[in-house]
Amino acid sequence: MKIGIIGAGNIGGNLTRRLTALGHEVSVANSRGPHTLKALAEETGATPVRAEEAAAGAEIVVVTVPLKAVPDLPSGLLDGAAEGVAVIDTNNYYPRQRDGRIAAIEDEGLTESRWTERHIGHPVIKAFNGTYAQDILDRPRPAGAPDRIALPVAGDDEAAKAKVRALIDELGFDTVDAGGLDDSWRQQPDTPVYGLRAGVAEVTKALAEASPERTPDFRG
Repeated sequence: MKIGIIGAGNIGGNLTRRLTALGHEVSVANSRGPHTLKALAEETGATPVRAEEAAAGAEIVVVTVPLKAVPDLPSGLLDGAAEGVAVIDTNNYYPRQRDGRIAAIEDEGLTESRWTERHIGHPVIKAFNGTYAQDILDRPRPAGAPDRIALPVAGDDEAAKAKVRALIDELGFDTVDAGGLDDSWRQQPDTPVYGLRAGVAEVTKALAEASPERTPDFRG
């Protein structure tokens, strides 16, 4: 499968490592240009590209940049992507630590991923936002393993969600359908599921126990 990854930080870098190892054709981009991705490309065989080129022909695109950087992504980001492309948003809103106050999230009550979706002009699937980056490398398990971790996945496009859940299964993790994108607050920072290393039953329970109220540390 052809996959584009926009953002080469901890999550983006480790997804690049795993997905290339699984045989996928990966293009990876960051904000500083392809020349800064030479080491990652040599390590993995991924193709370093500019952000506006990462989605070309891709069936799945991963957007894993700081939330505050989403409005700076190139316009027409998904031009040239494959028909029915699934877009994964891995992001979280960290107003005090990184992103500053975003009025649409604070005042309109938009979830982070709904806000991202508006900026890029394409439906997104929220996944990996509460996953420890190192777990992507260290904790894959075969299907049915008793210690297999489950990841929540939220989104409105059922076909895209199914494609993303299948990819996560291939990566070695179970998934739990966390509802539509407006329900993705259930997996935002400081909720019970955020950073939870547990199986399907525990993740399902944690999603049900979440509160939509953002804790003070995660309000601007």
